[in-house]
Amino acid sequence: MRPNGPVAAVLLATGIGSVVLAVLVVLAEAKEKFADSLAYDLEVGPLSGKTIWATAAFLISWAVLALVLRRRDVSLGGVAVVTGILLAIALVGTFSPFFELFAPD
Repeated sequence: MRPNGPVAAVLLATGIGSVVLAVLVVLAEAKEKFADSLAYDLEVGPLSGKTIWATAAFLISWAVLALVLRRRDVSLGGVAVVTGILLAIALVGTFSPFFELFAPD
């Protein structure tokens, strides 16, 4: 039977990339200069940088976790719980009533 570590790696990386997106959304809302620094494409605005960095976080964490877990069997139930928690945090962080709390008055 094959180890399930690579599956766990991609699940966890999904949660990590999502949380990074949420953190960037909150930071961009809180600091206009930070939001401006994420505007890699003027037509898209700061969303372009947010998605690029969140995707990079996903890919990097997936690569690292895949190397660490490649020959391991892990509890997929535990991984699913952790991933669910990360996705819930990300959902809250990208929910406009939440991130608008950090907007300067």
